[in-house]
Amino acid sequence: MQHRIIVLGAGYTGATAAGRLARRLRREDVAITLVNAEADFVERVRMHQLAVGHHLEPRPFGEMFAGTGVELKLAQVTGVDVDRKAVAVVGADGAEELEYDTLVYALGSGWNDQGVPGTAEHAHEISGRPGALRLRERLARLDAGQSVVVVGGGLTGIEAATEIAEARPDLDVALASQRGLGDWLSPKGRQHLRKVFDKLGITAHEHTAVTGVEADRVATADGTSIPAAVTVWTTGFAVHPIARATTLEVTDTGRIVVDATMRSVSHPDVYAVGDAALATGAGDKPLRMSCASGVPMAWQAADAIAARLTGGKLPNVPLRYFNQCISLGRREGLIQYVTADDRAVRAALTGRFAAVYKELICKGAAWGVAHPLLTPARRRRVVRDAAPAAPAAPAGSTGSAVRASA
Repeated sequence: MQHRIIVLGAGYTGATAAGRLARRLRREDVAITLVNAEADFVERVRMHQLAVGHHLEPRPFGEMFAGTGVELKLAQVTGVDVDRKAVAVVGADGAEELEYDTLVYALGSGWNDQGVPGTAEHAHEISGRPGALRLRERLARLDAGQSVVVVGGGLTGIEAATEIAEARPDLDVALASQRGLGDWLSPKGRQHLRKVFDKLGITAHEHTAVTGVEADRVATADGTSIPAAVTVWTTGFAVHPIARATTLEVTDTGRIVVDATMRSVSHPDVYAVGDAALATGAGDKPLRMSCASGVPMAWQAADAIAARLTGGKLPNVPLRYFNQCISLGRREGLIQYVTADDRAVRAALTGRFAAVYKELICKGAAWGVAHPLLTPARRRRVVRDAAPAAPAAPAGSTGSAVRASA
């Protein structure tokens, strides 16, 4: 009987895990099902580009996984019963239940309005394709001189503000951040960021907490308001609520707690990768929600599942960060080099070359997902169950989260 592996979500992490599992295990021994609501792969790191009108190359899953043995199930996940080992989905044929032996949970995250009044009603988000397309339509209707305020001074906010300002120099673009502009960057990185903001005419409202969003303005904690014909909300991400509704051990924000192999610490037949999982990296620091964390987590989970099923050796290569890649429009970029635990060092790459570097990183990530058959094959026969009765070790107990080699 085939071992049934279900992967929930086909973003960078879910699609990568499914493709890698298909290259690690013999098709006659496993049935791999990838469940996703959309038929195409979404390059989430390019949503700011989509929002300003850029064309993104379609990447149909049917073509990507042709010949891999991965079965694509187009459906919305509505629930997971980890005690019965079943997933509830709704697709074109209605509601049904899928049973699994091993589950890879990769449902990711969406935007987080932080409970700020008016945000859900008036703000736009770019955490996925639907939101980016709605913002695209709204920006196209703006007249010259109208104002756009991006709330949130992290990577997503900076990329959105610079992309909009470059694509629409006729608009009045501002960014509101609770922190100083790029205050986590090196001095060189901060200097370049301010230079680009000045060049693009972006107003930075630093150390500014937004306390409310209205149709034409945002309110701030000091009692003032900032005009905003369009507000773009980029203050972080919230994970899908399904995991919190299960008996999985999760954090207070709903992320699944996993060990160094991305295995649930409470349910050994469940693995979680990407934004949905809480894993630790270098220095026992939680991995941040990002593609840079998620893809290596997917490699690790797939290799660990394959090793446990085939009796092989578990991978144990610690995950570390090398840089943060930030696009500042199409012609400028910033590559901030960091320590293993993601703290900025003095070195940074800026300008046009940095923009090209970032573009190559984005293309490489998408190419890797779109070509699962080019992952080195190490197919082995399944020899035993992947889920022993004993729970997995807590996160960090066997070292930091790991980065499996490609």
